[in-house]
Formats: sequence, structure tokens, C-alpha cells
Amino acid sequence: MTKTRRLFGTDGIRGTANQDPMTVEIAQKLGQAAGLRFINGTHRHSVLLGKDTRLSGYMIECALVSGFLSAGMDVTLVGPMPTPAIAMLTRSLRADLGVMISASHNPYGDNGIKLFGPDGFKLSDEVEAEIEETMRSDLSGRLAAPDQIGRASRLNDAAGRYIESAKASFPRGLRLDGLRIVIDCANGAAYRVAPTALWELGAEVIRIGCDPDGININEGCGSTRPEALCNAVTRHRADIGIALDGDADRVLISDEKGRLIDGDQILALIARSWMKQGRLAGRHIVATVMSNMGLERFLSKQGLELIRTAVGDRYVVEKMRELGANLGGEQSGHMLLSDFATTGDGLVAALQVLAVLVEEKRPASEVCRMFTPYPQLLRNVRFAGRSPLHDPAIDKARRAAEGLLGDRGRLVLRESGTEPLIRVMVEAEDEQLVRQVVDDMCNAITAVQMMA
Repeated sequence: MTKTRRLFGTDGIRGTANQDPMTVEIAQKLGQAAGLRFINGTHRHSVLLGKDTRLSGYMIECALVSGFLSAGMDVTLVGPMPTPAIAMLTRSLRADLGVMISASHNPYGDNGIKLFGPDGFKLSDEVEAEIEETMRSDLSGRLAAPDQIGRASRLNDAAGRYIESAKASFPRGLRLDGLRIVIDCANGAAYRVAPTALWELGAEVIRIGCDPDGININEGCGSTRPEALCNAVTRHRADIGIALDGDADRVLISDEKGRLIDGDQILALIARSWMKQGRLAGRHIVATVMSNMGLERFLSKQGLELIRTAVGDRYVVEKMRELGANLGGEQSGHMLLSDFATTGDGLVAALQVLAVLVEEKRPASEVCRMFTPYPQLLRNVRFAGRSPLHDPAIDKARRAAEGLLGDRGRLVLRESGTEPLIRVMVEAEDEQLVRQVVDDMCNAITAVQMMA
């Protein structure tokens, strides 16, 4: 019988802190089950454990540590570190498992747990399902004997290791001397490492969102609230701005005029740059169904093909590995550069943009505007209880919307993997048509909710 996942979503386990499933009890059980799943042989096994800056991270961290130790795994703690740093360090230190405690771009009241295998990649759906099945079983006879209980220690140079790894992705011989850069770390996991890396490469660094207090992560800052970055860039007359999210696996850019540059434009810029340098593997760039049709047409003119996946960086990575591609990403700012990282890395992606800026000696407003996007509108509709997407009325409204769009545009309806939201995205050449279709679909979803 096929194993099913109930706790794990598109990006690990996520929920409100101290409420199911983000409780101490579940975190401890997860540590035990994941530990047992990755113990193979009689040698000492280890797990690398990091977190972002949320207040609840202390609670979840302690519960996970007790679970892993009771399973017989040694735990190496690194404190607040970006998600890509955990993936990199897991592989570099030859740990059996990597764990990141974060709810990424969500507000501080949420938290989550992401798991990485010894290769630094996120676990497959199948392995996550196995872990869930183990969590539901009786573990009393499988935990470590008293003399086999694990030990916990702290890795003090984790930040330095990641900074050097990120800097190594920047082209040798180039410097950021003379560039004034605003960096917004969303009061999250990269608040120390990202500004330091930019400064060490020669930039004048202006920091915002770098004062975490446990409850201000992603609050009015970061890649989900880029207005703060754009305003800071113009106020400080900076050359460019970089906004990361709470765990620093996403990035958005502001040009020197304070105009936002999304993940699609960043993907196009890196694709063209790498193709010119002969660094692009194959002719495929991987993105999701949310990426703009303008990106697809731009890449086609470069002789490249855009391959779309379901939303979620893990699905982009899976398709990249299948195709042998080394570049992929999401419009939201997840950039997957497999030459340098096994998961989204906002800082490394930003360094690729900065490299082009330095090489071309032109302002960001000229360098980073690669194509004119199609009018696109995304709206979220919150729901309670069962997802309304499966209601016949929604299917009828979808067919009507697709009939209006024809071959002039696209409709994407999907349920969020991290929140009780239905995301409605429409794009077409006609902006008025886009708004009409979005209104129609959102009204249909709301009507179904009211009748439930």
C-alpha cells in the first residue's frame, strides 16, 4: 500500500507554533522517527540542526534535539543560519541528516521543519511518508540504549563556512568596490552572514531588517514586503537593493530607481549571462506554472526552453536533476543554481546579479530589465475546512474562465502548501481581461465558501 503524507506539505511541516502540528510532542516524535530512518550501521550518526530567528525556534529546537538524541544520533547545533547554509553544511560535514527550523516567509507566529538528506537535497515525498509512518508507530522498543544516547554540541564557525562558500560563487577577479548596496535580511536567518559576505567582497553595505527580536521576522520587510527595500535604495541613493526572506532561500532585487525586480527577471538575467559564458548546462531553464509568459518568450528568443513544474522549489530541483539543468527558479524569488547549492539560495543568486552589474558597468535599471512581462494578477482567497477547489461550481467557473482566455492567456488555480489559501493567478496580454477573470474566480470561490 502506498504510504501517505499528512504532516508534510510542499516544504516540510509548517503551522502555528505551539499548535498542532507544530508542537513540542510532534517535534520530538519527528526527531525520533527521522533519526531512526537515517541510522544505518553501527558508527556514530549525526544530524545538523539550524533555525531562523523566531521566538518559537528555541522550543522546537529543544524538542527535536531530545528526539534525535533518544534515537541515538549526535546533534550539531549551528543557531540562526540560512536554509541553504544548512543544506551545504549537511553535505560538507558528512552529516546523515540536516534540519532547518523555519516557516520561511510566514509571520513569526508560524514555524516549520525542513529535512535534508546527506546529499544536501530535500527529502523525497516517499521518505517523508516513511518518517510519518514511523511517527505513528510504537517506538518504545527501538530507541537507543542508555550507552548509545546521542550527544549535542555546537559548531562555532558555521557562519564563516557559509560566508566563504557563498563568496566562492562570485567570479574570481571581480570585486564589489564602489557599489552601494542595501541588504534587507527580513530580520531573519541571514542577518549576520549576508551583510558580512557583501562587505568582504568590497561593497558599501547599508543594512535594514537586520535586528531580529524573535517576533519581527518578515514584519514589514524582506522579500514579501519589498517596499521597505525599494524606499531605502532611493533614500540612500544606492546602486542596488537585495531583499531576502526569513530563511534566506528567496531573493528579490530593487534597481537604483527603487523599482522591484522579481524572480523571473533574475532568472532571465542569470540564464543569459551563463549562456554567454558557456556555463549553462543544456538548453532548459526550469520554472513553475507561476512564471510569466514574458519569461518564456524571452528564453525562446535565446534558443532556450522553459520547462514548468508545480509550485515549490523542491519540484523545480527534481526536474532540474532529471534534465541535467543547472538553473531554475520561481517568480517569488527562489533561485536554484545547482553549480553552487542544492536548494534555493538568495545570497548566491544575488551575487550572480551583482557580477553582471560589475562586468557590464551599467546601472541595475538597465541590466536587470530583461523582458516586458505580460499583465499578471495573483489574488489569495482564504478558506476554512475542506478546500473548495474540488467543488463542481469551481470546476464550472474554471471552464468558463479558460474559455474567456482561450490561447491569449493562462489561469492557474492552486491550494497553498503552507496556508489555508486558494491562489488565483491569471495572465494575458489584455489587462482588463486579467482582472475580469480573477474577479470571476475569486467570487466563485467565495460563494462556495458561504454555502459550505
